[in-house]
Amino acid sequence: MTDQTTETRPSTHPSTPPTGEIDGEALMRFVLRAVDEVGAALGCALVVMGDRLGYYRALADRGPLTAAEVASVSDTGELYATEWLNAQAAGGVVHYDPSTGRYTLPAEHAVALTDETSPAYLPGFFQIAFGTIVDAPRIFDLARDGDGLGWGEHNHDVHDGCERFFRPGYAAHLTAEWLPALTGVVDKLQRGARVHDLGCGHGASTVLMAQAYPRSTFVGSDAHAPSVEVAAERAREAGVSDRVGYQVAGATALEGSGYDLVTTFDALHDMGDPVGCARRVLGLLDDDGTWMIVEPAAGDRVEDNLNPVGRAYYGFSTLLCTPSALSQDVGLAIGTQAGPARVRDIVTAAGFTQFRIAAQTPFNNVLEVRK
Repeated sequence: MTDQTTETRPSTHPSTPPTGEIDGEALMRFVLRAVDEVGAALGCALVVMGDRLGYYRALADRGPLTAAEVASVSDTGELYATEWLNAQAAGGVVHYDPSTGRYTLPAEHAVALTDETSPAYLPGFFQIAFGTIVDAPRIFDLARDGDGLGWGEHNHDVHDGCERFFRPGYAAHLTAEWLPALTGVVDKLQRGARVHDLGCGHGASTVLMAQAYPRSTFVGSDAHAPSVEVAAERAREAGVSDRVGYQVAGATALEGSGYDLVTTFDALHDMGDPVGCARRVLGLLDDDGTWMIVEPAAGDRVEDNLNPVGRAYYGFSTLLCTPSALSQDVGLAIGTQAGPARVRDIVTAAGFTQFRIAAQTPFNNVLEVRK
């Protein structure tokens, strides 16, 4: 069967018209909302385009600008710049002045779209969404049989976008708020602790902790070998490679013990065997050790998550995180919006006895787990 045949396979269930009287105004409201949804879907690619081609940077540094000026500054075609700017204006990302033909990127939008040091920095969020959508046709086929797709099988925009999205938030909150919210952990880190960053990805979290606590030593681990290679390079660039080591290993196959702190950032829900991971962490930790689990912000009930953040995370869960978990042994697939209660059940089943929500942001729950 060809890809084209698979992608266009019709439903096996015949279409039946809805019963009851149709409210024409309600129908039209939904149609117009659907038009907005299409614009938003295309807007994801347009944000990636603006980030990659330097349109946002041109507007932030030199605006207000005409389309011709944006094209000149970014060294791109004017017709593309014109249509991109008009799409951004229609979506409220930039402002258009018809009297001058110039486009303005508001200062607040410029922070979100160009300032990589801001926790509000968004291009990575759009990039990971864009990469996820690119791979979506593969998920459509796998979903028919409930099969999965491994993290490493996704395109580079997923991996790079993940780092670019999460790193600003970690930089803003990890050492300033999250670690201090844990019981006695900062004192250990300042004196010199052993830390394992499980599921480290490109190593942003590992490097940030190593920079903040020069007396401590760190090990980062991830099952995706190319990510570990990037993480090692990030540590060298930051000048902390003498205190940071990395290993390629799945969460249930890690070796070692006596760690004062184990961290897992936005990764537990991607694991096929989170209970097995928790059991391995139990063995990694010292008797007085702490496991800090950072997970996407979520409530314990579906209705708690029916909001813009939950909508985005449920989308990622469907197309990225759940397939990742299903591709692994056990394939528990708790989902991106599992909520603290589900995580508590997992760590309790593994033998931990202490669990609490230590901190929260609009995007994350920070959980403290102890023996």
